[in-house]
Amino acid sequence: MTDLTPPFRADHVGSLLRPKAIQAARKKHFEEGSLSADELKAVEDAEIPALIKMQEDVGLKAVTDGEARRSFWHYDFMGMLTGLDLDERDEGVQFAGVKLRPIFPTITQKLDFPDDHPMLDHFKFVAANTKVVPKISIPGPSCCHFRTAPEDIHPEEYKDPEVLMADIAATYKKAVTKFYEAGCRYLQMDDIFFAYLCDPKHRAEKQANGQDPDWLIQKYSWMMREAIKDRPADMTIGMHMCRGNFRSTHAAEGAYDLAAEAIFDTGVDIFFMEYDTDRAGGLEPLGLLPRGKQRILPGFVTTKTPELEEMDWLKSKFDEASKYVDIDQLGIAPQCGFASTEEGNAVTEGDQRRKLELIVRCAEEIWGGV
Repeated sequence: MTDLTPPFRADHVGSLLRPKAIQAARKKHFEEGSLSADELKAVEDAEIPALIKMQEDVGLKAVTDGEARRSFWHYDFMGMLTGLDLDERDEGVQFAGVKLRPIFPTITQKLDFPDDHPMLDHFKFVAANTKVVPKISIPGPSCCHFRTAPEDIHPEEYKDPEVLMADIAATYKKAVTKFYEAGCRYLQMDDIFFAYLCDPKHRAEKQANGQDPDWLIQKYSWMMREAIKDRPADMTIGMHMCRGNFRSTHAAEGAYDLAAEAIFDTGVDIFFMEYDTDRAGGLEPLGLLPRGKQRILPGFVTTKTPELEEMDWLKSKFDEASKYVDIDQLGIAPQCGFASTEEGNAVTEGDQRRKLELIVRCAEEIWGGV
């Protein structure tokens, strides 16, 4: 009997290139106003099962909705929280040679995870349309703090960062509970800002705002730990880290060394760690993973470019990684999603499928199965 309990040897981060029908429907709804919300949902409901089937067909045991109902990997979820609004302004966050659309989170009142958060239903739809394990990926707790400028935090009590972070952790703790009640047994949180805080540029920006980046790393680890510590024993938590992924560009660089201990102290079960370029540094930090059941899925396969990685090269990377961590505590996933925003990376649907097939094939050749 096939084991359908994560962690798996082959996995992916979550987002997929948006089907053309969904792209067209979103334009009609959000830009032209010629399509209602219900009509948009009908298009999404019609298209997402094919995304799920593609993941099943390539051999993955965990599948997502490709984040096809979202514009961003993070802001959609955040904007659906009680107490957090999204403002549109003049200029967006700078990536390498391109700027993100100018959306900015603003905390207006006490934070909470609402009982009717729409992504609970997003998850249930995946669960109802797959024979394998349904997974949902959401932004991690650190995102609510890192991406909200101090001047955009309005409640007086949240001027104390300890109070704000405690409420973010409590909000996510409730989210974990509500997703479990919705049937979710595999929840992934994208907590990419551990990696950002290893970048000298981002560290300097935080220091200029009066924030100690090393203190932030420890507090972000604490927030994740608090959010998941009471999860049921049959719920698996994954955490993804990268250095930005917008239209195949990046926003940060720097090795994991400064944050590795805090990362592995979060208590999550699976670590999706970007490793597709030298911007991620060496593999030495993997040696800080405690021996046990936790697993690292190094992202040697990139979603940013169409070129397919060579199997022999991938095997050599795992030979190198196994010098620092037992091969039994490793698996493989791409470094990030294929479309962290609805614009997607500079790859085709064919490229995307071939990359996922390679992930599965690599797991089969190294570990004998997915």
